[in-house]
Amino acid sequence: MLPRLFVNAVAVTPHDTNPNDFDALYIGGAGNVTVVTEGNQTTLFTAVPVGAVLYVRVKQVKATGTTATAIVGLN
Repeated sequence: MLPRLFVNAVAVTPHDTNPNDFDALYIGGAGNVTVVTEGNQTTLFTAVPVGAVLYVRVKQVKATGTTATAIVGLN
């Protein structure tokens, strides 16, 4: 199976109120990532390694609980 191809990549600044709309997140610097999913669930991904892609529909990347850096939103 071929990997999913994305057409847009946007640097993400985690924020507790600003909305986002991404199909996946690339994590450039290891750490935790807190997101609000398209289904309105707040989820903490712990110990996400460098170079990981989180294939989850995200409507917000929260500052609270997020320690990962160099996050890129993909769609």
